[in-house]
Amino acid sequence: METFDVAVIGGGIHGTGVAQAAAAAGHSVLLLEQTAVAAGSSSRSSKLIHGGLRYLESGQFGLVRESLRERALMLRLAPDLVRVQRFTFPYTRTRGAVPGSCAWV
Repeated sequence: METFDVAVIGGGIHGTGVAQAAAAAGHSVLLLEQTAVAAGSSSRSSKLIHGGLRYLESGQFGLVRESLRERALMLRLAPDLVRVQRFTFPYTRTRGAVPGSCAWV
């Protein structure tokens, strides 16, 4: 019987993140999921790593900085899963939104 250092139950976003972090730290990992890894994740999230654009309007610059750091980390660690996608979104002049770019998983 094979043994593992870490057993993670649930292959959603948190479970797979914990499993990845444990494996990156050199642990042997067993990930247990009832259906399929991330089976419900895509229906419950936008898959958008927004880089903090949504926080600009309310002036939450700390969250913008944190989001940009996380986006850069994802782009570096998972370039096969994350890509930068330029887009333009509609806005009214009163809101002052500007075109931007986001990374998509």
